[in-house]
Amino acid sequence: MSVTDKGLTIKERIAGAILVLRGQRVILDVNLAELYGVETRALIQAVKRSADRFPPDFMFPLNKQEVALLRSQIVISSHGGRRYAPYAFSEQGVAMLSSVLRSPRAVMVNVEIMRTFVRLRAMLGANAELAQKLAALESRYDAQFKVVFDAIRELMTAPDPSPKRQIGFVPSE
Repeated sequence: MSVTDKGLTIKERIAGAILVLRGQRVILDVNLAELYGVETRALIQAVKRSADRFPPDFMFPLNKQEVALLRSQIVISSHGGRRYAPYAFSEQGVAMLSSVLRSPRAVMVNVEIMRTFVRLRAMLGANAELAQKLAALESRYDAQFKVVFDAIRELMTAPDPSPKRQIGFVPSE
């Protein structure tokens, strides 16, 4: 299953669902439920039946400020019938979901999510290595190249991860 109903590959949907909250890379319950093809409440019920497998560093509810921030960035719908705060799952929490959700789709999605987290970690590691090499080069050259090094460093910084509002016609599902 490489292409989804929204025209994005599963890898693209996973990469777009990863957020940074409380210093951790996480995926929200609503995004996981969509990827797994289950209702959000069904996912949460399955997790709550095995609550001992999900300590706070694996899964945590968002606080009011985080919900408001994500709502303002259009990650969470502002109109909906949720009566509880969304949950964020860390990489370890997503891995633990594989022991709770056992459908073939859940297994396939979990494998892709783990691969995406690994690729993200590798990209960040490569960026750190590049930053070290740049610092070494900068120390060898004089101030006239400072502008060049500053421009390179700016290009190396990750873009703002907040999703941008989509422009144009979007057909309803």
